[in-house]
Amino acid sequence: MIQKQQSMILSAYSEIYDLVVPKDNVLRKLNELVDFSFIYDELNDKYCHTNGRNAIDPIRMFKYLLLKTIYDLSDVDIVERSKYDMSFKYFLGMAPEESVMEPSSLTKFRKLRLKDKNLLNMLINKSVEIAIEKKIIKSNSIIVDATHSKARYNQKSPKEILMDRSKKLRKSVYEIDESMKKKFPSKSTTNKLEDEIEYCQKLMDVIKNEETISEYPKVKEKLNLLKENVNDDIEHLRISEDEDAKIGHKTKDTSFFGYKTHIAMSEERIITAATITTGEKNDGKQLEVLIEKSKEAGMEVKTVIGDAAYSEKGNIEYANENEMKLVAKLNPAVSQGNRKKEDEFEFNKDAGMYVCKAGHMAIRKARQGTKDVAKNQVDTYYFDIEKCKVCPCKEGCYKPGAKSKSYSVSIKSDEHSEQAKFQETDYFKEKSKERYKIEAKNSELKHRHGYDVSKSSGLVGMEMQGAMAIFTVNLKRILKLMG
Repeated sequence: MIQKQQSMILSAYSEIYDLVVPKDNVLRKLNELVDFSFIYDELNDKYCHTNGRNAIDPIRMFKYLLLKTIYDLSDVDIVERSKYDMSFKYFLGMAPEESVMEPSSLTKFRKLRLKDKNLLNMLINKSVEIAIEKKIIKSNSIIVDATHSKARYNQKSPKEILMDRSKKLRKSVYEIDESMKKKFPSKSTTNKLEDEIEYCQKLMDVIKNEETISEYPKVKEKLNLLKENVNDDIEHLRISEDEDAKIGHKTKDTSFFGYKTHIAMSEERIITAATITTGEKNDGKQLEVLIEKSKEAGMEVKTVIGDAAYSEKGNIEYANENEMKLVAKLNPAVSQGNRKKEDEFEFNKDAGMYVCKAGHMAIRKARQGTKDVAKNQVDTYYFDIEKCKVCPCKEGCYKPGAKSKSYSVSIKSDEHSEQAKFQETDYFKEKSKERYKIEAKNSELKHRHGYDVSKSSGLVGMEMQGAMAIFTVNLKRILKLMG
């Protein structure tokens, strides 16, 4: 059963917060900045209102997840820290002497209360609403880009993943006491997942019994993370890989296995919209969605700034129809021109090659035709014929017995001709200088809030992780701009 409002702190020790949590503490500032009562409205239908014992306050549960994102800690460590960190207790709305909940409650909250909720749009819209209310957002331009996150399993077998995690734990122990090697159980020599899970559990038991070792912060954090992952793996690791994750390409020679987060951000560095897709999706195809989401969040959009991935013909036409300026430098190969089967092949701007619907990238390209004549030049992209022969999507794409498979693209159109002229204007050149800001934001998400790797399996889990990470960086930015 859910209470209708957050209970007041009634404690003789409450005044201690005035002494130990200063006014410039970031968590005190967040409490003052955000009215978290919107969580009640959003999760109202996920709780029973008439039967059962009182549930843990959903605002407190949400704040726990926010703390977990801010400090990039496991469920166990974030709850453990809330036992003694007064700034945590103040932020969570707890009395100084109040006991904490069980860490497993956070897992239940994520699975039962946040399931089927569009958390990504909800939290971005809320943070943009606060930024507009505080008069933080003054520009009418958005900067767009995509950043990738590797899948949790990263195309490894479940056994390989557990071996890697247990290795990191052992290494942290050896840095303190190498003699612990003699006490550790023998490593699994089979290829069975169950045996590796059993080894990890024995390893954790040995370390837990050595209190002088297990209480070291660097050991304790790795121990708790491994424990959290093993418990999750027992339930989920029967699947050998993340079924939602897909292979994407960063350059012609490098790829990743995971997801993409497509982001729109104001010039003030407030993220106004985001979509999360599988790794192989094209950046440019997400532009219209990002613009429309930014508008729904309350952002006025007159200029869109992006890289060459967004200079597709369709995006230029959309910008013109909506009286927007598209500050995206042309790449001839991005031109939609007179291409056939354009839904089956998408351009990867990082690698400079086309990718077919099966995820195979072209291995070389050649330009045909003469420049500056009536007939447009054409870029022809050639695919690995051996892959085409066994491709599950070969029907209607590969002709049996063919010695090559290619895809040709016209590199000129009227829309791109007009865009080329716009590229030479002072306005275009000045606005292009703003693009570096979104690269810095992507770096912040990855390096400060663990967004370089998905923390759970599946697109839904990635969207939840993205929602909390983006909400966090937006609130931090608002606080900074407010001084």
